[in-house]
Amino acid sequence: MGSENEIYRIDSERLRATLDASSEIGRFETGLKRLALTDEDKEMRDLFVSWGREAGFDVKVDAVGNIFIRREGIDPSLPPVMMGSHLDTTIRGGRYDGILGVLSGLEVLRSLEDQGIQTQRSIEVVDWSDEEGARFNTSMIGSFAFTGKLGIEEIYAKTDAAGKRFVDELERIGYRGDAPVGGRPVDSCIELHIEQGPELDEEGLDIGLVTGSYSVRGFRLAFEGETSHVGPTPMDRRRNALAAAGYMIAAVNDIGLKHAPEGGKTTCARIDVWPNLYGIVPSKAELSIDYRHPEEEKVEVMRRELEEALDYATDRARVTAKTIATWRFGDNDFDAEMVDEMRKLAPRITSRTKEMLSQAGHDAYTLAGIAPTVMIFTPCKGGITHNTAEDIDFDRTIPGVELLLNLVVSRANRSV
Repeated sequence: MGSENEIYRIDSERLRATLDASSEIGRFETGLKRLALTDEDKEMRDLFVSWGREAGFDVKVDAVGNIFIRREGIDPSLPPVMMGSHLDTTIRGGRYDGILGVLSGLEVLRSLEDQGIQTQRSIEVVDWSDEEGARFNTSMIGSFAFTGKLGIEEIYAKTDAAGKRFVDELERIGYRGDAPVGGRPVDSCIELHIEQGPELDEEGLDIGLVTGSYSVRGFRLAFEGETSHVGPTPMDRRRNALAAAGYMIAAVNDIGLKHAPEGGKTTCARIDVWPNLYGIVPSKAELSIDYRHPEEEKVEVMRRELEEALDYATDRARVTAKTIATWRFGDNDFDAEMVDEMRKLAPRITSRTKEMLSQAGHDAYTLAGIAPTVMIFTPCKGGITHNTAEDIDFDRTIPGVELLLNLVVSRANRSV
């Protein structure tokens, strides 16, 4: 089972080759376009599964397409230690967002096998299905299903922009598995991820010890106005839904700038307009708004300011508005015991670490609701992500992967 004081190492060249192979599937400019349940996603899934089977590990796929590669422990009846992230990308994504976490998890299993290290508990690496939400408009579908936050039938009914259903596309690529979705005990979860921000890179650090997350809120608005001709309709009689959305977009940005010194952020990332035709005042506009802050009480301040901005926008444009969807996540600190384990192990690997909060959404947030969970960040160049220019310094990535390996062994071998 190895010495309690030993620090285990990965095969870094094998990990590099694994990442390089992934980078060829769905190649787009310098990055990737590998949307969930597309042919490119199938090709990557197939490769991941083949790597797991070739190494002699058990592979299971559940009914929403989550893939679990398992290295059996001495006592298979014990709840497993899980690690992983996602292999799908945005429409113009990078080569490491999510992918690094999954393939580093695979390298952890391979390294344990190479070195003959036994663990009391089984260890699983997971590819969570459709984390990005770039195709079916719901993020973290796989982990939401596993933890019971989304029902399977609701997921199956989701459609993409072409009207294709999630369930049909899942069956088309052959990843509607027969394993149950969730409903089983998990000992703990660890997600390794690129930071997706500039702090580690700019400060010359190698590992971010993620202690918790920003409080994140969001909602989608539908503005209802009235179509009319852009020529003869007087300005003071128009009910322009797009104008209301425009006022709101400007206000959202101003609120974000106001709270930026404290770490607050606001975003309008998507708008849909009807009828969206030249010469016609728009009668309907839908707008998505995201706001987040490291302090939960400040998120509430931002919420009130956004409500005031909405009142102004609807009054000014003479339209009505209703909220058609809301979401929230990131209201949790990660498991204190696991954070302490990271604090003890990290200095034995590198001195270039810092504690930090996660600002983006991750599957780890969802898993934290059912099991002790923690995250490890590695640097990405300039903090550029969700972009084909996303890149890493590979040598500065290895310390985080080796922290993952040692933390997993520590969790899997602790006293029962």
